[in-house]
Amino acid sequence: MVRALLLVLSTVALVVSSGCTGGAPQGDASLSGTELARRILIVDTHIDVPYRLREHPADVSRRTEDGHFDAVRAREGGLDAAFMSIYVPARYQDEGGARQVADELIDLVEGVIAAAPDTFAPARSPADVREAARRGLIALPLGIENGAAIEDDLDLLDHFHTRGVRYITLTHSRANLIGDSSYDEERRWHGLSPFGRRVVERMNRLGIMVDISHVTDETARDVLEVTRAPVIASHSSCRALTPGFERNISDDLIRAVAAGGGVIQINFGSAFLKPEAQQASRRAWQEIGRYLEEHHLERGSDEAREFIERYRREHPVPETTVADVVAHIDHVVELVGVDHVGFGSDFDGVGALPRGLEDVSRYPALLQALLDRGYTEDEVRRIAGENLLRVWSEVERVAAELSADSR
Repeated sequence: MVRALLLVLSTVALVVSSGCTGGAPQGDASLSGTELARRILIVDTHIDVPYRLREHPADVSRRTEDGHFDAVRAREGGLDAAFMSIYVPARYQDEGGARQVADELIDLVEGVIAAAPDTFAPARSPADVREAARRGLIALPLGIENGAAIEDDLDLLDHFHTRGVRYITLTHSRANLIGDSSYDEERRWHGLSPFGRRVVERMNRLGIMVDISHVTDETARDVLEVTRAPVIASHSSCRALTPGFERNISDDLIRAVAAGGGVIQINFGSAFLKPEAQQASRRAWQEIGRYLEEHHLERGSDEAREFIERYRREHPVPETTVADVVAHIDHVVELVGVDHVGFGSDFDGVGALPRGLEDVSRYPALLQALLDRGYTEDEVRRIAGENLLRVWSEVERVAAELSADSR
């Protein structure tokens, strides 16, 4: 009942505020997910293609044999904008070279675009995303996963903004100079560090979206206290459906993110969707980690990859389905309404995915499931991309306002 009331109220509010926008009426069973995927913008805020290509080069303008993303499958799925994750492993926080890794991965993405300009396009703004879609190109905006890439230098935020980065996930698997990680038992700062507060402030001024995926609850609360712009969780799901898994977002934080105008981008990885899958995944990574350490194997090496693939075949994660992703979307909608949720698949960054959402060709199945659940065409349009583009535009507006105030 609560969800149904929210859906009705959100539809009424939209009609009152902006008039009827057309499209299929509520309950129009003739509209299919495949048709809708061709009519709307689909934006996915987290796809780990760059690190995959760094370790195993491939031409993603063509259909590839492995991985979850390539242009052929993206077009089959109606994907318009795929945020390329510029992933910086936490070990570079100790070894040095975090900025270098980020720059190399950005170079890689630029090379992918340059090699296939009739397929891919850079995107530094929502307007760029819409223009790429108009031209029939797949936009590849950039998001850094792990703020360790800026090392201890705030000016590197300006550098990465100039290179096209439009969101930064503040931490990854361990605490860094910015703040604490949900995966790290050490709570070095108990939230944002003093440097981290300055990072958030500078990101606001530059127009870089602040991403609270991977951070602790304390860190997220500090971010929401400091930020002047809406924030995103680029690839997180709902903790209420995976109790005890801090990497997912709590109900209190979902409400707080929404109150600030932000959005939760739902992770498709099975470990983020159901408790039994999460527990199996945690056990797998513990056992895999022990094996790699005992055999002195780098995680990205061919030997490690072969072991991980064999382990996953022999120890499959309990199955999840498209319905489990919809359940997390429903949960956000029930809490805060349809304007604060979207897609952050984590394709190429997770090992197990739901049946029916195996790669980027399968967004129509998710759209169909949302239609079957009772969402209207306009509501699916917002979830699939417009919510994220609205937040991105607001972050740009705040940056322009802060820039004008400083003159």
